[in-house]
Amino acid sequence: MKLLRYGDPGAEKPGMIDAKGQVRDLSGIVRDIDGAAISPAGLAKLAALDPTSLPLVQGQHRIGPCVARPLNFVCIGLNYADHAAESNMPVPKEPVVFLKSLSAYCGPNDDVMIPRGSHKTDWEVELGVVIGTRARYVGEADALDHVAGYCVINDVSEREYQLERGGTWDKGKGCDTFGPTGPWLVTRDEVPDPQNLSMWLDVDGQAMQRGNTRTMVFGVRKLVSYVSHFITLHPGDVISTGTPPGVGSGKKPQPIFLRPGQTIRLGIEGLGEQTQRTIAA
Repeated sequence: MKLLRYGDPGAEKPGMIDAKGQVRDLSGIVRDIDGAAISPAGLAKLAALDPTSLPLVQGQHRIGPCVARPLNFVCIGLNYADHAAESNMPVPKEPVVFLKSLSAYCGPNDDVMIPRGSHKTDWEVELGVVIGTRARYVGEADALDHVAGYCVINDVSEREYQLERGGTWDKGKGCDTFGPTGPWLVTRDEVPDPQNLSMWLDVDGQAMQRGNTRTMVFGVRKLVSYVSHFITLHPGDVISTGTPPGVGSGKKPQPIFLRPGQTIRLGIEGLGEQTQRTIAA
């Protein structure tokens, strides 16, 4: 299934994509695409529905983040060896874990705001993992049992704030609109191998990132298990799993950074696409 949320910020309604790619309204079935809806029982209930029996959503609507506001928005840094190399950083021996502010969490096509005074706002296409059942001290063998599905995330980052302003990555990762998520949550049964998904990102039509999740240093199983030993993961929580090479700060001979008035397009195989316009904060 492909599940999504549509409507104005703070007033999104739950929906499902039918076989023709049309949006069907789920608000008569579930209150939201939240922890209850994406639990094993909730997904089984939704899977039993005939999408054509649901109201068809007419017209154009904003698409919100694909799962209701999570309790934890977890990110993994330097999780592709070639990205670590372009960042002039060693490949981590253990996953690098940080939290993204929930004020960064936004819809897949919402505007991305360039922070005031920013000169180094950057892009990162990433595979998002959406948690479906509570995960605490989970073993790798059982890790995927706690995953409801997958999505696309743009881990927008301000490199000066992240790396040059006194330590802690959070300052460069948690600015408003720095976490576009969606367009939809694709349930785990439709993604047989999360470690073999092609991914891409363009800026103003120019190819910037091309990669595949098979080159992750730490795969999804490892990440869910590892994070669960430090942070209890709750239904609806999101893990953004790192980015392949091609970020602006790694461009040679000169880094390239975002400025207002640009268009970012990105996607992951089978998980949909995002389009954002950059604006001044």
